[in-house]
Amino acid sequence: MTLATFAKKHKYFWWWVKDAGALGSESIVEGTLNYGNWDDVQELIKIMGIKKVAKIFRAKSPKSEMGRTNYFPEVTRYFNHYFNKYAPHGNSVKRTA
Repeated sequence: MTLATFAKKHKYFWWWVKDAGALGSESIVEGTLNYGNWDDVQELIKIMGIKKVAKIFRAKSPKSEMGRTNYFPEVTRYFNHYFNKYAPHGNSVKRTA
């Protein structure tokens, strides 16, 4: 499934948009994390990859330089913890001696 197909399938997240398939990845991540259920989030991660979803989320979360966010506070709290555990910042490769 493509990201555009995903957006069209979940057009009720963006009911005010005429063509949900034309939305950018930032809008799709935001709408899915805010309004989707767990299966929707996992489907999005399967399409985009957890690192890319986490990167988009972090760029628009309140702790970013933007300062403003459209994520609900409870969504921000939860996914900060979730992505810190499953998609940590930087190079998290463990090295062995």
